Amino acid sequence: MKSLSSTQIKQYQDKGFVAPIEALTQDEANEVKNEIEFIEKKWPKELKGLGRNNVHYISPIFDKVVHNSKILDAVEDVIGTNILVGGTTLFIKDPDQKSFVSFHQDAKYIGFEPHNWVTAWLAITDSNEEKFNNDQGNLLTRGQTIENVPIEKTEPVILKAGQMSLHHPRIAHGSGINKGNKRRIGFVIQSYIGTNVEQVIGKVYVQQARGEDLFNYHEHTKRPVNTMEKENIDIRNKANEALSKIFYSGLRQKGKF
Repeated sequence: MKSLSSTQIKQYQDKGFVAPIEALTQDEANEVKNEIEFIEKKWPKELKGLGRNNVHYISPIFDKVVHNSKILDAVEDVIGTNILVGGTTLFIKDPDQKSFVSFHQDAKYIGFEPHNWVTAWLAITDSNEEKFNNDQGNLLTRGQTIENVPIEKTEPVILKAGQMSLHHPRIAHGSGINKGNKRRIGFVIQSYIGTNVEQVIGKVYVQQARGEDLFNYHEHTKRPVNTMEKENIDIRNKANEALSKIFYSGLRQKGKF
């Protein structure tokens, strides 16, 4: 084991998640927050809707997060040494909006098989315990929802800025409305996949994070050097177009986000 303790490994095996894990410093978390605000100010439409996906292609600061050694050490303890970055998503909840993430299972709609992959949920700002309010503000692109989850039997995951959780693709999870007076930001690497993992619904673009890819199931891309370079925007757009086909597979109507 490179990072996780035997107790943490057991928690992941028994419960399907492990948290909190120290990942970024406060300064590093602030750097991500500042980059989000910079892009929102200079390119207001870029992080809207589907654009909040695969943001690691358009910014070296976002890219630096997905290749962070502390994060990768913990991921390696779960899925092994050969690691690909399969995608990223920003979840941003402003205090004046009723945005939430319904209970769902990543494995149900993402299309990665076998399940040798893990999602890293990284808090850029502090997160706290929330209850759900099922309205029209679901941040999940497809609106995928597990109905009638008994809230009293769920286990809250409270993270400070810079901490993260790792969760298995089959665990039910979600997050409620931001009832505070500050913005809530989560940076989600969805997901880190083993090189033996295929995309059985569509196509996915990847970066090599660790080890080597002996299977070559996916198209590899390079890492960005500068923020919002046209070449990298084009890669992000292609990746998001492919992702959209996966998310909306079998659906007639697209979601709001």
